[in-house]
Amino acid sequence: MASGFITGYSQGGMFPTYLQKEVGLSPAFVALPIMLQSLMFFLSSFFWGWVADRVGRRWALILPAICGIIITPFYLLTHNYAMIVFFFALQGCFAGGGMYAQNPTYLAERFPTEVRATAGGFCYHQGAIFGGLTAPILTFFAVNMHLGFVIPMLIGTIAGCASFIVALLFSPETRGKQLVPDVVLA
Repeated sequence: MASGFITGYSQGGMFPTYLQKEVGLSPAFVALPIMLQSLMFFLSSFFWGWVADRVGRRWALILPAICGIIITPFYLLTHNYAMIVFFFALQGCFAGGGMYAQNPTYLAERFPTEVRATAGGFCYHQGAIFGGLTAPILTFFAVNMHLGFVIPMLIGTIAGCASFIVALLFSPETRGKQLVPDVVLA
């Protein structure tokens, strides 16, 4: 979960600041890629849910993370506004909706029924807490190491996706798993 949140905060949390401070875009021009990324995030969630039902939860999470790694340099390593808009919107389909829409479901399927909500919520929010450190860390490197936001965002997004993939490769497949309690109360 932390890897997923690090990815999300690396790409979405600092991106508007980067566009305004380093690319020099006005708020109106910053809004378009953010809006399109959010729209693609929402729309792609349906597709990736369908994929999860066909090929399994793990691969339906791994595939968009791989695509997210590939897409990241295309919107971060350019100042061409059309490329920024297109590839950041496209990122919403992969390291956005492809990863996040499925996280809570996959997490819930890993726990027995009697603790599913509590354990899933605990793990989800621990990931959010650790992921919440992303923005201050990226900002520290951007400002104090004189890197700007691009390199820390690039590293954060790619490292987050890579860590996400590795964690999933060692995780169980939950597609088709019978969701029954381990303890039967009679």
